[in-house]
Amino acid sequence: MKRSFVNAELHAFAELLDKHCIKLPPFAFFSPEEWKQKFSKNSEYDEIRQNNLGWDLTDFGSGDYMKVGLTLFTIRNGNPKNPADKKPYAEKIMRVYENQVTPYHFHWSKMEDIINRGGGNLIVKLYNSTEDDKFDTTDVTVKVDGRHYTIPAGGTVTLTPGESTTLCQRQYHSFWAEEGAGICLVGEVSKVNDDNTDNRFYEEAGRFPPIEEDEPSRYVLCNEYDSL
Repeated sequence: MKRSFVNAELHAFAELLDKHCIKLPPFAFFSPEEWKQKFSKNSEYDEIRQNNLGWDLTDFGSGDYMKVGLTLFTIRNGNPKNPADKKPYAEKIMRVYENQVTPYHFHWSKMEDIINRGGGNLIVKLYNSTEDDKFDTTDVTVKVDGRHYTIPAGGTVTLTPGESTTLCQRQYHSFWAEEGAGICLVGEVSKVNDDNTDNRFYEEAGRFPPIEEDEPSRYVLCNEYDSL
């Protein structure tokens, strides 16, 4: 993946958020040079670095970001590895293109609400998991804005703008924006997010794509802080 593509995708994401009156914190727009100065002078910004706040772009190792991928910004997150960090919750905002799939996965610890913040419709496909982490054939209990009902294994839930669903631990989920309805802005409110230990993908998935530096970076990704 080229840096020029990353720059363009994050710039377009920021413009889309602004269009929907969703404002990001100022650190979203710090340049690499600004980050270097802030990290070298003091530890005031360590929480951002240690808790992986900020920009995130992944193709899940697919090599085809538009088909299997996701762009997101982690606004807040706790860190269970840091005794001084008492924050038990996290929040993200994500952009999902039409038919751009986030592959099946569940979380061992994290419980989350997925919220359609605006734009198109979000399709969420669900399975319970078996004891050996396969797809279960049992009906799935769906929780949408306080309404509880069941769907068959592998069934889908369509979230229109403003709607949300609660995803419990060990509940496989995959999602994408509905074709023809437009790009979807998706919020996530959850327990602390730990991508290193709490994600279980049904099929092996990568995380951060290698980047070809064909132009200077305009934004710093959350996995790039330490390299500064």
